[in-house]
Amino acid sequence: MRIIAHLSDLHFGRIDARVVEGLLHDLSAAPPNLIVISGDLTQRAKHDQFAAARRFLDSLPAPFLVIPGNHDLPPVWRPVSRMTRPWERYSRYVTSDLGPVYADPHMIVLGVNTARALRWKEGSISPRQIERVAELLGPYEPSMFKVVSTHHPFLPPPDAPETGLVRRARRALRTFEQVGVDLLLAGHLHRAYTGDVVTHHAVIKRSILVAQASTATSTRLRAEPNAYDWIALDGDTLHLQSRVWDGTRFVSGAGEGFRKTDGQWVQLSGAPMPVE
Repeated sequence: MRIIAHLSDLHFGRIDARVVEGLLHDLSAAPPNLIVISGDLTQRAKHDQFAAARRFLDSLPAPFLVIPGNHDLPPVWRPVSRMTRPWERYSRYVTSDLGPVYADPHMIVLGVNTARALRWKEGSISPRQIERVAELLGPYEPSMFKVVSTHHPFLPPPDAPETGLVRRARRALRTFEQVGVDLLLAGHLHRAYTGDVVTHHAVIKRSILVAQASTATSTRLRAEPNAYDWIALDGDTLHLQSRVWDGTRFVSGAGEGFRKTDGQWVQLSGAPMPVE
């Protein structure tokens, strides 16, 4: 079994210290194989916020893959830095790798930076980034579990279908479909939900699951508590389980199970595997 913990929108500079401590405790109680952080490590890309984010990363109990979000860019009132040195501080404190890759014998996870200086809200995925996904994931057999992590979403919330998506979403999804991507991880909206891209994008015929994470540690909540995703892969079976802050600790929240059958992810009936 392979376990991914998916965190997003940490927003150091606007965090609840109790939640940060509880999150590290929860992750340490049963360390996953990989921790994926899908952007917005900081609130305003300040030095002290990046330094706090770095201390958090250094405290994680497992390997991690991290990408930036739009809040990790210099703010709009620093236009020169935003346009000419957009990732200077991120590279200094976090990593200069804006397209990280993790691979083991069972899964490959690719991070794609969708944050753009001129597209604050929806972000964008470039043609070259789409090509790189194909180049890196295409050679792997269908038995390999393939994951792409971005900051901006490819699927809107079920109750807000008009929500803006990352630019070139459909073009990217057609390539993801061709190379057998199984799961998309993202954040940005501070809302947790799961789904399948085929429910929203008619041009896509093969299911690609989506796990959207809430904010893991920030006080900038969107009518739901801090939470992160716990993803368990066991052969052709996948369990998506939320871990939700109850005011004292993180506990198991809503979850879903899926089985891959003839290349399609089919939802399982019954309760998902609990994580405690």
